[in-house]
Amino acid sequence: MRRAAFLAAVALLPMLPAPAPATGAPAPSAEGGRLAGLEWRFVRVKYHYIVEGTQIAQDFYGEPWYIDAPAAEQNLSRRLKTATAIQVADPIVLSLDDPRLFTYPWIYFVEPGFLRMTDSDVATLREFLLRGGSAYFDDFHGDFEWRNLEEELRRVFPDRPIVEVPADHPIFSCFYRLDGYPQVAGLGSFLAGRTWEKGGTVPHLRTIYDDNGRPMVYINWNTDMGDGWEWSSVQEYPGYLKFTAMAYQMGINEIVYALTH
Repeated sequence: MRRAAFLAAVALLPMLPAPAPATGAPAPSAEGGRLAGLEWRFVRVKYHYIVEGTQIAQDFYGEPWYIDAPAAEQNLSRRLKTATAIQVADPIVLSLDDPRLFTYPWIYFVEPGFLRMTDSDVATLREFLLRGGSAYFDDFHGDFEWRNLEEELRRVFPDRPIVEVPADHPIFSCFYRLDGYPQVAGLGSFLAGRTWEKGGTVPHLRTIYDDNGRPMVYINWNTDMGDGWEWSSVQEYPGYLKFTAMAYQMGINEIVYALTH
């Protein structure tokens, strides 16, 4: 997405009509092509993180930016392609300094409680969002991880508040109709008999608005959408299916809303 091309593409995106069916109903039909013409690709961001190059202990395996990959993006991409008329391309991984970043309107950060951006990354993300792009932050929990992401986003937008998305916002009804914002348990939490981790018992959807009231970021705190997508095809955990449904419904709503606003 170079500047002119991206702005033109955003300007041509259709608004989403028609109310959605109740939670638990079959996937809404794409009949009539009401989302036809929209294009989306899962773009996972490879980022710098707090313990990178240090001796600080980490409580995750491997690189935090790659958690749940590649199953999470593959499964979500297949579901979005099945449930909607959106043209879905294969998932990719990009860093914030990759010039191809501006080709795509939607990018994904997992475990952003460990995110640490360079000054150049901050400037790039600010430009990406102000051009009309959307960033999705997922799978981080508790006060420590919240404070870290909050500090990083303050660097991006020091003059814009981070606010709670209200319960009556159309994001909860733009495709699936949801009763509220869900807490998707990570698989480890599910197996431990709880929905939360690291003290993050209450889930939140927060955002930063641009000058036109468009959500530029989708901050999914105290919930784990990625695990819901990643483990949706695993038969060993049949009780986990309810969390998979929550993750798909909320994730698809957020994607549809981002592409149409």
